[in-house]
Amino acid sequence: MTTASHRLHGASIGEPGSRAALNTPALVLDLDAFEANVLAMAAWARERGVALRPHAKTHKSAHVARAQLAAGAVGLCCAKLGEAEALAAEGVTGLHITSPVVAAPAVARLAALHARAPDLSVVADHPTNIAALAAALPVGGPPLRVLVDVDPGIHRTGVASAEAALALARLISKRPSLSYAGVQFYCGVQQHIASYAERRAAIEDRTAFLSTVLRALADAGLPAPLVTGGGTGTHRIDADLGVLTELQVGSYVFMDREYGDCDLDGSGPGGAPFRTALAIDATVVSANTPGLATLDAGLKAFAADAGPPPILAGAAPGSRYRFMGDEHGLVMAPPGGSAPPLGARVSLAAPHCDPTVNLYDALHVVRGDALVDIWPVTARGRSA
Repeated sequence: MTTASHRLHGASIGEPGSRAALNTPALVLDLDAFEANVLAMAAWARERGVALRPHAKTHKSAHVARAQLAAGAVGLCCAKLGEAEALAAEGVTGLHITSPVVAAPAVARLAALHARAPDLSVVADHPTNIAALAAALPVGGPPLRVLVDVDPGIHRTGVASAEAALALARLISKRPSLSYAGVQFYCGVQQHIASYAERRAAIEDRTAFLSTVLRALADAGLPAPLVTGGGTGTHRIDADLGVLTELQVGSYVFMDREYGDCDLDGSGPGGAPFRTALAIDATVVSANTPGLATLDAGLKAFAADAGPPPILAGAAPGSRYRFMGDEHGLVMAPPGGSAPPLGARVSLAAPHCDPTVNLYDALHVVRGDALVDIWPVTARGRSA
């Protein structure tokens, strides 16, 4: 897959100092930090005896997915059908779609994808959807694995009670073209609670509810073969509680400001166990006011839902970034400090990595100051 980034920067791959020659703004992946993150999560999961099915909505990249599979992941999660189609076309296996696939054209596409990827799994939270999925698939072929999506209390998707979960599990198990595969339970709101103790208390409460659902299923003769959910913010807590059998961790591969503000393991905010691997490199394009410098990276360079990006390098300690429109951002030096000069490079972290990655066509992979590869964002824009 050739991207505009390949055409701009492909000739620089392997050249010393080639990171500084990137056209900006550029999405940059520190390969050393990325590899350390992938291996750290994989080793931790093996030690705890829990499976990993990392969420590809974070990176949308077949290259990243293959690295996670090579480290021991059992597959990848996809937020949308389009992501799954794009990754499957690149040979990524063990795909699980975490949002209901409901619209008739999408259900037809899902059936076609399942024919190419028989280990595919999906979620459902409504009887009508189960009927549509069953009708779209041929009887006699490999059944589509369907998990009951359980609402953790945010009322986005999922059934809200043990009774509703049991009713859906029974419907799935009666359809010959479907296979009841278990339960999904993703506590998204709790992932970014900054305090480890408060986050653990919240997850303990929600897991107690999940346990009532699982008991009802087991008592009815439909124990969940798989219980999938969790994320980067709660992975250690979920493993300690021992109810989830599989974790849908995502942001750990890159890290961002939102997770940097969280105490992920009880050691304090910004501590172990993962490193910031993702950056956006920008260039100072105007520097006419003392203490201020304008970058070529604005609202189109970062997802702005989590606020401004922190500055990683290229500016005086204590400098801050402020959005200055679609194309520009402002570096503000601390009192008495100097702003970076015209042409200087400034590296910033993503405030929220998932939607930031979706703004770019490629990851510029660096080791030290050298560009070593360019990885397409395979499923960029595949939100349908």
